[in-house]
Amino acid sequence: MSSYQQTIIVGNVGRDAEFSYTPQGVGVAKFSVAVTKVTGKGEDKKERTTWFRVTLWREKAENLHQYIKKGNKIMVVGEVEASAYTNKDGAPACSLDLTANDVRFLSKREEGESVAEGEEESAPLPF
Repeated sequence: MSSYQQTIIVGNVGRDAEFSYTPQGVGVAKFSVAVTKVTGKGEDKKERTTWFRVTLWREKAENLHQYIKKGNKIMVVGEVEASAYTNKDGAPACSLDLTANDVRFLSKREEGESVAEGEEESAPLPF
């Protein structure tokens, strides 16, 4: 029996997508997404942010990389892999790497502008 994994994240792009081609000519776009969970209210309000390093391949990378900008609210569907390593200070650390199968644009945040909680702006799809 084969196994299957699918992860869905919704968050804000942390940095513009970086696009390149592999030596074999395959397009690849890399970017980060911050997923923030808010718990509590008022003085008890707490936020916890989890960062994902996202990789998008082939035609989707070629078509979408120019639209993946810092601050965009997006949904990414793909497979996640956790990696443990030792950081530059010698402390143990880990990363969450998500290989994207699908990317959906949920809203666009203009530079310096915030989207009110519960409010979404529609953004045109790039295709």
